[in-house]
Amino acid sequence: MPLLRCLEYDYPLIDSDFRNFCASHAIISVEDFLLHDLYVLVISTEQHHNSERLKEGITQVLTIINKQHQPWVDGQDLLDDALQNKRFLPTGCKSIDTFLLGGLREGYLTELVGTSSSGKTQICLQAASAVAKSWGKIVFLDSGNSFSPKRVSQIITQTSDLSAYEVDKGLQQVMNNIVCLSVFDIFTLFEVLHQLKNNLRSQIDQHIRMVIIDSISSLITPILGGGGAHGHALMVSVGFLLKRLAHEHDISILVTNHMVTGERGTSKPALGESWRSIPHVRLLLSRGHIRNISSMSVLRHPHMATGDRVEFELQ
Repeated sequence: MPLLRCLEYDYPLIDSDFRNFCASHAIISVEDFLLHDLYVLVISTEQHHNSERLKEGITQVLTIINKQHQPWVDGQDLLDDALQNKRFLPTGCKSIDTFLLGGLREGYLTELVGTSSSGKTQICLQAASAVAKSWGKIVFLDSGNSFSPKRVSQIITQTSDLSAYEVDKGLQQVMNNIVCLSVFDIFTLFEVLHQLKNNLRSQIDQHIRMVIIDSISSLITPILGGGGAHGHALMVSVGFLLKRLAHEHDISILVTNHMVTGERGTSKPALGESWRSIPHVRLLLSRGHIRNISSMSVLRHPHMATGDRVEFELQ
């Protein structure tokens, strides 16, 4: 990857001041930039009088990286990834699993987009219950008090034809396999994800199969206001971190995003265009007004056509 000094001609923000700042953190090339803790880098800009311009430079480098699509994965890695025949984890709804060619794929960052009451949290709870029951541990990062042990209990009870004793035993296993953490800001999210990364690399949490963030947009939206560049830099950084965790440790990561009003009053996913290219899979949820029937449409998927749609009934 190029040295930062080679980029100044096309990208004036990457000037000598920015390069000197990066050099003080042992960052000389774009590759060094990728290996650095971007959260720490953004925070350290506050110690400089030109902090806003430095943050704009960070955003510029992240934009360059983002255009390269998963910059930490080369062709051989992609081939190895395809040949590994990674598993699919259940969503807790057979109709959705069939529609998604097997469910939620390990190694992928999947985003559920929808309005309030569209069923995003319900699918997160169903997926957590199904995976925790038979596959392994779940890390559920809750940004809005959406996790409900009572609802998980109902899901397990409704989907089982076992005796009451066996159901209670299974429910205990499910609850033991779900680690729920309250996360109310982007900085706490970074701390949790970095700790998870370190634990996975040291094989402390080697049985984790899925990470759920409900919702990621409520954590990112507050830092995007005001037109500053650092919010955008943090958003892209957390997206890269999630994709790296998914790819390196064969974890399925599921996040939720809300809808906002766009041009001409139409609804669109929050977080903007830069975020749109980050998730491997983007799925739009909606719920009918007359019948208790929901639908899921593909916004982005490596192996499915945009607009593909399925109807299903949530429990």
